Amino acid sequence: MFIGIDHGTTAMRFAGEDSEFKISREEAKDFCIADLSRICPPDEIDGIAICYSMGDNIALITDIRKVKDRGIVSRDGAGKHIGGGTRVYDEVAASGIPAVVIPGIHRNSPTDPRFKAYSHQTSPEKIGIAYEVCRSLGDDVIVSDVSSNTVSLLVSGGKLVGAFDACIFAPGTLHGALDVDAIRKVDAGTWTANEAFQHAGVNFSLPEGERMRAVAMFAAMECAALRLLNTRAKVALAGSLAPVIAQEVQGLLSCDVTVFDEWCASRGLSRIARDVFSGRREIIGLDVDL
Repeated sequence: MFIGIDHGTTAMRFAGEDSEFKISREEAKDFCIADLSRICPPDEIDGIAICYSMGDNIALITDIRKVKDRGIVSRDGAGKHIGGGTRVYDEVAASGIPAVVIPGIHRNSPTDPRFKAYSHQTSPEKIGIAYEVCRSLGDDVIVSDVSSNTVSLLVSGGKLVGAFDACIFAPGTLHGALDVDAIRKVDAGTWTANEAFQHAGVNFSLPEGERMRAVAMFAAMECAALRLLNTRAKVALAGSLAPVIAQEVQGLLSCDVTVFDEWCASRGLSRIARDVFSGRREIIGLDVDL
């Protein structure tokens, strides 16, 4: 059995080949490796693919035994720090079960160098999403993961080309890019930059009736921007808001849009674990270091 672990914004999701479960990041602070028995007995697990935070200190899919500082440059930065993800990572690392850590996409990643105008493109769980979407739709896809934040990726010819991270472009419900008002609040000391990021979503900026229309529009704009680099790419939505905004995104883009559910990342990660521990040494353009 192979298991994928998605370190999401609000929850940790665990998936095997035919079952899954999730716990809040708060609940994850009490996680122990025996909890994986909800999928299968731990001694029957052949491999795990796990994500942690931004994954910006590794550029390869890496054996967990080789990873320093859980694969991140710093715990400071954009995002909410709770401790559940740390607990899950450390339990997996201590278990002795074969495991790989999935990198985020950043300036050291093998993407189109133009995307490296920004230091960070996407966190690791989106690699699981992209892998799962490619399995269903083929080697040319654009996928926008839309929930508390929005991140969109492009895969061309089975290789990851680049991505827009949550703090760059489209807002989600909670997080987004820092606009002029946010920058002023940071400069005034009212908020830290991270607090500004966590209040940049449409839940804080727009009336309720306009929020989903705005999320749909900006997600569609990210997809349209990525289509400049691959006009034949199929479009997919993932994340909790995918079914909510799919019809509007489809109308804005004038193309079919495929919707994936909240388990897309963890399922894709479980497939990565299966393929890596079966001998594959490259996953959508990312090399494997075992």
